[in-house]
Amino acid sequence: MTVDHLILGGGSAGCVLAARLSEDPKRMVVLVEAGRTITPDDIPPDIHSRYPGRAYLDTRNIWSNLTALMGANRPPRSPRRYEQGKILGGGSAINALMANRGAPSDYDEWAALGATGWTWEECLPYFLKIESDRDCSGPLHGVDGPMAVRRITDEQISPFVDRVMHTLDRQGHPIRPDQNGLWEDGTYRGVVAISDTGERQPTSLAYLTTEVRQRPNLRIITDSTATQILFKGQQAVGAKIVGRLSDIIRAKEVIVASGAIHSPALLLRSGIGPAADLADLNIPIVAALNGVGQNLMEHPSIAIATFLPPQMRETNPGEHHEQSIWRFSSGLPGTPQGDMHGSILSRSGWHSVGHRMGSLFFWVNKSYSRGHLKLTSSDPTVEPAVDFQMLSDQRDLDRLKLALRLGAQVLLDPHMIGFRDTVFPSSYSPRVAKIAGTGLWNALQRGTLSAMLDIAGPLRARLVHSVITLGTTLQGLLQDDEALTDFVSRHVGGTWHASGTCRMGTPDDAMAVTSPTGLVHRISGLRVCDASLMPSIPCANTNIPVIMIAERIAAFIKAES
Repeated sequence: MTVDHLILGGGSAGCVLAARLSEDPKRMVVLVEAGRTITPDDIPPDIHSRYPGRAYLDTRNIWSNLTALMGANRPPRSPRRYEQGKILGGGSAINALMANRGAPSDYDEWAALGATGWTWEECLPYFLKIESDRDCSGPLHGVDGPMAVRRITDEQISPFVDRVMHTLDRQGHPIRPDQNGLWEDGTYRGVVAISDTGERQPTSLAYLTTEVRQRPNLRIITDSTATQILFKGQQAVGAKIVGRLSDIIRAKEVIVASGAIHSPALLLRSGIGPAADLADLNIPIVAALNGVGQNLMEHPSIAIATFLPPQMRETNPGEHHEQSIWRFSSGLPGTPQGDMHGSILSRSGWHSVGHRMGSLFFWVNKSYSRGHLKLTSSDPTVEPAVDFQMLSDQRDLDRLKLALRLGAQVLLDPHMIGFRDTVFPSSYSPRVAKIAGTGLWNALQRGTLSAMLDIAGPLRARLVHSVITLGTTLQGLLQDDEALTDFVSRHVGGTWHASGTCRMGTPDDAMAVTSPTGLVHRISGLRVCDASLMPSIPCANTNIPVIMIAERIAAFIKAES
């Protein structure tokens, strides 16, 4: 049997595609996901929760061997674990639930870069199609989409986050009502994709409902990985699958929706990519496309944190932590409005130490650094070598340094007295990630440190700087620009927003991989549909833009037949 659409990857995009394409009972759709399934009746508690701090630490939910190089400016450069969803629903099952879209200029930029048909005016109807906004109405808000979105309430917001917002307001960054309203600088209570019963809504549940899963023309295969796309000449005809199902599935159209790391990796293993790189691995060349794996983008990040007095801590352990955001403009030449983002976090981790820390988590909203990924082996079990080359563009480095300076001004403002204690530079380093893991020894270490922080009194700053920051102080960074540069360069991280590695563009663009409808250049019957398609990174958490992309690609496919 030859199916109509074989979707390889059941993440945020793949689940949307499967739901939308199978609406037509004449289309036979097969969805293949490497990770485990989740159903409405069997959702792991850490995924069910609207606090996501543990879901991405569970190695059952991620590609546990995937690592990446982050910064580009300071040796030594050691790969760090890079969490990407490996579960039905992908990133939407483990991410921070943020449901923002980015700036209108982001999508106009896509069109200018060759993605004809992707202007803001053309994308907005599909953003509206996604959502049911429970708080706001009007032309910028959807009313009957599969995903409920809302803002945190007065009763839910933590006293620390509320105070930071009002401190920023006093400093000239006004509190505004709607993050998905007009694109303006200011502070906002973040828009989050939380259901009416207060739970996460991965696309595997919001789109692949019980009724959708019962369609006779839709088959969902989990715990199975596509290792190679199959071709007849320049025509994609199916894929080889291994895992719980080990078979060859034939298809009239193959849609790769495996994310910005694994989609290009699958294309490369299948013979689509830079000819020299494929030849080095003895992979037969099907189509020489130099852009596959290039244009790798992320939002480079850094943070500043503070110890919270007991009365300032989040009292509900299940409450969402990214309660508000600060959008601001760097003013660097050539950068757009709102090119910087700060998440105001009520706590810095799921555990006892994180519960005692509030933080400002900054990222460059419109980053210019570009990285790449390559295969090191044709073996599908070997992860690609990923190098984000963060801060290779000087503008990104300068803006993260600016963010730390501005963050210090906020947390050290006299208006914050009583709402914070010791303030210190922070990052999601391998050391922090390791101590956040489960296990008795980690729990013992965290419990001991938490107790010591609570009773330290006037010695707390010394304890923080000796145990947590290993001697680095905020004052030292602010007084020494070279030290600040070194800290940001060494500790820059990502935001799990990998994108751009199979970007849309015109056929005469040597680095474009797909058409504006996701069709891979020089190949028939093959598309890509995920964050790989983005020509430039939007000023947003990428999950909602990815869902919008999937809605649009599904509409393009339906319009073609």
